Amino acid sequence: MNKREFLKILGAGAVGLAANSLIFKSCFLIRKDGQEKHKNWAWITTDLKTPVDEWKRKFAGMHEAGIHAILPEIYGSRRAHYASKHLPVDENWLEMILPAAKAEGLEIHAWMWCMPCNIEDIQKKHPEWFSVNGKGESSLDKPAYVDYCKFLCPSRPEVHEFIQMTAAELAQYETLDGIHLDYIRYPDVILAEALQPKYGIVQDREYPEYDYCYCEVCRNKFKEKTGIDPLKLQEPSENKEWRQFRYDSITNIVNDKLIPIAHKYNKVISAAVFPNWEFVRQEWYRWNLDAVMPMLYHSFYNEDMEWIKKQTEKGVMSLPKNIPLYSGLYVPQLRPDELTEAVEASFDGGAKGIVLFSANAMTDAHWKYFSKAVKS
Repeated sequence: MNKREFLKILGAGAVGLAANSLIFKSCFLIRKDGQEKHKNWAWITTDLKTPVDEWKRKFAGMHEAGIHAILPEIYGSRRAHYASKHLPVDENWLEMILPAAKAEGLEIHAWMWCMPCNIEDIQKKHPEWFSVNGKGESSLDKPAYVDYCKFLCPSRPEVHEFIQMTAAELAQYETLDGIHLDYIRYPDVILAEALQPKYGIVQDREYPEYDYCYCEVCRNKFKEKTGIDPLKLQEPSENKEWRQFRYDSITNIVNDKLIPIAHKYNKVISAAVFPNWEFVRQEWYRWNLDAVMPMLYHSFYNEDMEWIKKQTEKGVMSLPKNIPLYSGLYVPQLRPDELTEAVEASFDGGAKGIVLFSANAMTDAHWKYFSKAVKS
């Protein structure tokens, strides 16, 4: 897709949204008696080795177990797994699994990473696109925590366009049901408690090496708005305006840049989000999505099943009633019987369904317990 084609899509989308009252696919499932029923999803990490016949078998098994929609990882910050014209392409995995999933009665929503960019050509041509921490270090040169955390700056129009182009390409797949946003955030300024020892760090407050973004664009935009250079703040974490500026930077991408593209093509748009949203500057309860999927990975926070229920309740209460919440559960840290407990905790908290991370981690025993839990 060249820039002219992309701008044509955006222009047509703006006109269409202004002129028409579009009816979008619902993220709710309705029973024959008119009552809502739970809708269950599964993230599927990229798998280019499994042949199509095996995918058909897997999809049939998922549907039988109570899964209604899948979220395959189609773009993970390095290469596209679909026929992209603007990203480097590995294999056209989406084109292979899309008809197979639809044939088994599953919805398919393309899972795309947003802010991290590990494409060498982009890194070489546009190093200025990358976020800068409070010490003046670019995430390109010194990423936080792990090498792939090379996050783009959410204030730059060029970055908006880059992300929009991926969404626009995916939205034009006629039989695709939706687009699923991941990493639509800043790097964690404070990691979940149980993850900190893994990196040999203690984060008892916000430290500048993990605090983004202080690039010239962000600093100038904030200074124009408030008269303050955030880099000169003695305690940036205590400045409410600076925090809100960054929340708004991500919200702008979601509400103003990505949702219109998805809805122009009548696609559902959802996102994987954090329960501790402040630490990734992700004010997701203000996003006009069709569904939200908080990653309630209780073991990351040294918490129990009751925490899943409470976080689900908190999320449901924060959202408009027309936006369903689906509880994301981390299968690698759940025994099959514990998966049942986590499902029940989610439903008790008001979740409209479950999202499994991931289908790849599910054993036969997990599927057995999951199926019984969601169908009871």
